[in-house]
Amino acid sequence: MLSFTSLTGSFVQGNGPSLSSIIILILGLLVTMVVLAIIAPRLRIPYPILLVLGGLLIGFVPGLPRFTSNPGIVFLLFLPPLLYSSAWLTSWRDFRANLRPISLLALGLVLLTTVVVAVVAHGLIPGLPWAVAFVLGAIVSPTDTVAATAITQRLGIPQRIVTILEGESLVNDATSLVAYRFAVAAVVSGVFSPFDAGVQFVVVSVGGIALGLVAGWSLSYVSRWLNNPPLEITVTLVTPFAVYLLGQEVLQVSGVLATVTTGLYLTWRAPTFFSSGTRLQTYAVWETLIFLLNGLLFILMGLQLPAILAVLNSTTVPYSHIPLVWHAVLISLTVILVRLVWVFLQTLLPRMISHRLRERDPYPGWRFVVLIGWTGMRGALSLAAALALPEVTTKGAVFPGRELVIYLTFSVILATLVAQGLSLPLLIRGLGLHDDGASERQEMQARLIAAQAALARLDELASQDEVSQEVVQHLRTYYEIRVRSLTKRFKQAEGEPGEDLAITHQQLQREILQVERSAVIGLRNRGEINDEVLRRIERELDLEEQRLAGEAGKA
Repeated sequence: MLSFTSLTGSFVQGNGPSLSSIIILILGLLVTMVVLAIIAPRLRIPYPILLVLGGLLIGFVPGLPRFTSNPGIVFLLFLPPLLYSSAWLTSWRDFRANLRPISLLALGLVLLTTVVVAVVAHGLIPGLPWAVAFVLGAIVSPTDTVAATAITQRLGIPQRIVTILEGESLVNDATSLVAYRFAVAAVVSGVFSPFDAGVQFVVVSVGGIALGLVAGWSLSYVSRWLNNPPLEITVTLVTPFAVYLLGQEVLQVSGVLATVTTGLYLTWRAPTFFSSGTRLQTYAVWETLIFLLNGLLFILMGLQLPAILAVLNSTTVPYSHIPLVWHAVLISLTVILVRLVWVFLQTLLPRMISHRLRERDPYPGWRFVVLIGWTGMRGALSLAAALALPEVTTKGAVFPGRELVIYLTFSVILATLVAQGLSLPLLIRGLGLHDDGASERQEMQARLIAAQAALARLDELASQDEVSQEVVQHLRTYYEIRVRSLTKRFKQAEGEPGEDLAITHQQLQREILQVERSAVIGLRNRGEINDEVLRRIERELDLEEQRLAGEAGKA
């Protein structure tokens, strides 16, 4: 298991770069990340892929120091917040409804990939020990949470596919890291017990889930007593790191599962204890943080290749280039084909055996299965696990094939992330898949029921003497208009034809908001109000404009 002490060491290696040089380099990477993220939509390329390719090109620029990211930085600084954010944004309802396919992918597919890759690598590469082959299989077996979320969320595919892919990538990290730990232990110590490994897997997994539930319940209880948005946001930022370290370092259970479980629990409970102000600010802070972490992570992945090749070329056991490329291609194909075969089998066989399953969850169609099978991108977790391999065994011998494992891992990442990622839009169009509108229909239904509940409550309040009838009538008019508009939009989402008056209504509201904004800015410019008053009014106008923008995006 990776120790917290492994965080020590340089993040950027070279001839002793100064602190100012490192800061300049990091700022340069941030600027590069922003530029590439701006270019990506214009090229219609998912930004993670463009960042990896950009990092590759930057890494070969002459004169730049070699970048080798410490695996501890990825495991601790990147993995917990990214997992926590993905879990927070995952619907527990949808996750639970798709628990069977998610479990089969996160557990069964990871173990199968580990075994098959090990068999292929051992038979393909002369002199590669079985234990090292299993290390390679465990490293490349999990899909990447960040890649799955960042690439699929913008492609307009059915919501169930997104749920399964994101759920799989959330949970399979724990399976692969446990397999990785025992495979590495077998190489380092020369001892391996399948029984002990199985027991340890259960203990680590159950312990991680239990820790996550306890942490989630405790944080939800504490948050009820907080009424300070900056403090509450700070708690959300600290939570993933604290839970991950507590599980991984202190209790020796799965920090990944603990972090994911905490996020899933809190996303279900958060509406009951977060205030509206805290919620708005929290989403803004986390959206910015996740963008920065994603961008840096992918661009740093691309920067690794020159350092990996340099180490591979300088090793005492030289590798010729043609066999290296051939091995990389075959291992990458193995990873891709195993996933495709498993996805079809786990979709067909259970339904052939169980009549109840066929009735409850009919066969989704081969197009659905092909897309899930093809969307198996690997990413930073695999690279970090490869870089974290020890250099020597307990007997002082060199860890066999370490450089080769790192190279093959990077090759699999490139093949799955770049090749499969770039082909996804074409594949989706070719399969004729598109967003099924399930999320939109649920949203329209929820908005409609909320507006109807507001009208019902207004009718109750109208009979009370202390309530202003003028105010009640004003609010009733607003919600009646809203109900009519939402009813028409809900019918359209259900496929019924109708005149789209909602867009016209939203356009009028935006026009009025713009007039209000211009009037208030004019008052500030003439010196009749100060900037503090402007900011308070501007915030209200901004919130209303964002609400309209959200509704227009679903119209």
